[in-house]
Amino acid sequence: MTIIAGLATLASSVGLYPLFASGGWFWSGLGAVVAVAAAGVLMRRFRVPAVFSAIGGLAALHLYLTARFAADDALLGIIPTPGSLRKLGDLMGSGWDSANQYAAPVPLAPGILLLSSAGIGLVAVIVDLLAVRLRRAAPAGLPLLAMYSVPAAVREDSVSWLAFGVGALGYLALLMTDAREQVGGWGRVVFTRRWSEEAEARPERPDASGMAASGRRIGIAAVVTAVLLPTLIPGIHPRGMFGMGGDGSGGEGSQTVTTPDPLVSLKRELTETNDQVVLTYQTSDPHPDYLRMYALDKFDGDNWTYSPLQSSPDDSIKGRDLPPAPGLGATSTNTVTTKIKVKREFKKLTFLPAPYAPTRVSIKGDWRVHGPSLMVYSLHDSATGRTYTVQSTKAVPNQDQLATGGSYPSDVMATYVDLPKNISPKVEDLATSVTRGAPNAYEKAVRLQRWFTSTGGYTYDTNVQAPRHVNDLEDFVLTSRRGYCEQFAASMAVMARMLKIPARVAMGFTAGTQVGPRDWQVRNRDMHAWPELYFEGVGWVRFEPTPSGATGQGTAIPPVYSQPPASGEQPSDQPSSNPNSTPSSAASASSSPGSNPGHRPDERDQSVGTDAQHNGDNGTLAAWLAGSLLVLLLLAAPMTVRALTRRRRWTAPPSQTTTPEVSAAHAAWSEVHADALDHGLAWRPSDTPRAAARRLSQLLELDAEASHALTRIARAEELARYARETSVPHSNLRADVRTVHTAMAAAVGRTTRWRARLLPPSTMTGFRATTAQLMETANRLNAKASGFRLSERLRLQERLRLPRRK
Repeated sequence: MTIIAGLATLASSVGLYPLFASGGWFWSGLGAVVAVAAAGVLMRRFRVPAVFSAIGGLAALHLYLTARFAADDALLGIIPTPGSLRKLGDLMGSGWDSANQYAAPVPLAPGILLLSSAGIGLVAVIVDLLAVRLRRAAPAGLPLLAMYSVPAAVREDSVSWLAFGVGALGYLALLMTDAREQVGGWGRVVFTRRWSEEAEARPERPDASGMAASGRRIGIAAVVTAVLLPTLIPGIHPRGMFGMGGDGSGGEGSQTVTTPDPLVSLKRELTETNDQVVLTYQTSDPHPDYLRMYALDKFDGDNWTYSPLQSSPDDSIKGRDLPPAPGLGATSTNTVTTKIKVKREFKKLTFLPAPYAPTRVSIKGDWRVHGPSLMVYSLHDSATGRTYTVQSTKAVPNQDQLATGGSYPSDVMATYVDLPKNISPKVEDLATSVTRGAPNAYEKAVRLQRWFTSTGGYTYDTNVQAPRHVNDLEDFVLTSRRGYCEQFAASMAVMARMLKIPARVAMGFTAGTQVGPRDWQVRNRDMHAWPELYFEGVGWVRFEPTPSGATGQGTAIPPVYSQPPASGEQPSDQPSSNPNSTPSSAASASSSPGSNPGHRPDERDQSVGTDAQHNGDNGTLAAWLAGSLLVLLLLAAPMTVRALTRRRRWTAPPSQTTTPEVSAAHAAWSEVHADALDHGLAWRPSDTPRAAARRLSQLLELDAEASHALTRIARAEELARYARETSVPHSNLRADVRTVHTAMAAAVGRTTRWRARLLPPSTMTGFRATTAQLMETANRLNAKASGFRLSERLRLQERLRLPRRK
């Protein structure tokens, strides 16, 4: 039973996989479960009481965690010392900070690994206590369910059906093992029909194969139903990302490239519940930048789009270098090689994700480039399932270069600062107020970024409506201040253009999550939009106004050059729309730290604005509180059901054929029956009320008051059953039930008393009765099938029997 309890815990822990970036947490959790199970075996070997057995399990878990994470500070590598306790405390603190900082899946830092191992081990201790020591396997499912519910509390997407099936089968195995051992305590199972008159050898253990087979069938049917039923519910089925068609014909002349609105696809993918890996890549850049697909240069007052692309065969990228990046001059650069593999689930991908600025792309098919934006696209090919290589030039500007790059070519100004006239002047007033006192375009851009990520009081929320009109943009900037990356990127780009800074909106993916020294993976949820601003001598550079971390776009990372210089303090005259915001230091220009473990620490903000930090902490705390509340509700469910059942018995109106006195007598006797079951007292269904009352009085050694109360309840039940009506008043019966309940609680031990309060067995009576009926039906079917097979076999033997010679 101990082994099955440990396996059930491990099976349920499989559902935690979406929370972690790699699988090392499972093996560490396995060690914790083994340590707890070993302690349980030793405690039962020496017949240690259940309460102390749980303490022994916790001690074994502590020894394991010490040996696993603080061996250098422990005595003999395993015995805790003050130094090892401090180290474990520090690791737990860092793990908690990482949980607040990163969005799932989180990197397996030592603190995160310690928290996961301790959590799985704690669940193993509770399951061992309930299922093995207290012989209550059914309630042991509550901690297993609590562990399974953690991903649902911190992530928007659900756990896969396979993980659910593994956990459910582990729990069923625990129930079946417990039931088999309980049946074994009653002796050999007796069946009502025998198909052979021959004597059978008595087995050493009871033959429960029939009931076990029924249990397996019912359990597996329940799991299969739970897995398959949601697929039959009508809903929205996954569609190809971006919904782009690659069916256009590629003629020899110039063609106009059109696709559906990319930003519409962005909202769909960010809210897609089936979060999956869409591509993986290997890169020579230790701190890779975003993978850009689109550069949207046109704002019509409602939406950001790109100008029509005139495509011709001369734009082919096959066997040649791409055009140079616009505006890139004497700034320092790095050459990066990226090998990208697109998953087959990534349907109809006609624009290639690539780090900016690509200089050469190696891919099969007819692919072309748009020179001004360096977007790589195809008229009829798709990159689905393909692997391609991108060589790119990564600009590494410093703040001085950006601060002096304030003059722009006329063609850039004509295209990238153009705005419609239907935008509210209040938006421009806000942009001017936020950047007041900034000496150059670069510091204005930094202050705009800081306004959205920290000091402006904005909140990341994918549940808001996608902006489709200029009024939506104004509402986001001035009023609601809630949105996702599309609103943040579009708003900063518009405000930058109002300040005469060339700007456009880029769309693609963040760098994703690092899974190896040079390996990264990108998922649906990493889809992103961000603004790009133009600085002469540097070209187009990325800014990040979207909040990141656990309460924002988890893998969004502000670039290091977007941190303001030491002289760039926030001016004291804050915009009137946010009078309570406080100045931010130079290091807090960008958003809260992102969750991408592959970026170096200096690419993340070392501190964040007060508002953003509090929002992140509050959001993560809210998720943990929600999970804790769910666990408490599950633990309170049995006692709540018991209280509701008691209330229903006393308040249910009598039927047309009974009187209130009869109903009250039946309710009182049902309560005595339930209290006896809750306190572990044997109840014989064959006893009459008077015999049951006499036996309970002798068993519990009731005093005169409780004995008389129980006798009155039994007398009322007898009159209600066998007479026309009872003369015992309703109010006296309720008082008598309370007296008997108090006497039962006083007569049993403390453990039984608390079990009766928290996990009353009487709440499972109906479930057990239904299960018994199902097993009885299955046994009858098995018996009929076995009888049919035996009769057919006998009939066949009779036919094959040869006649004797005379």
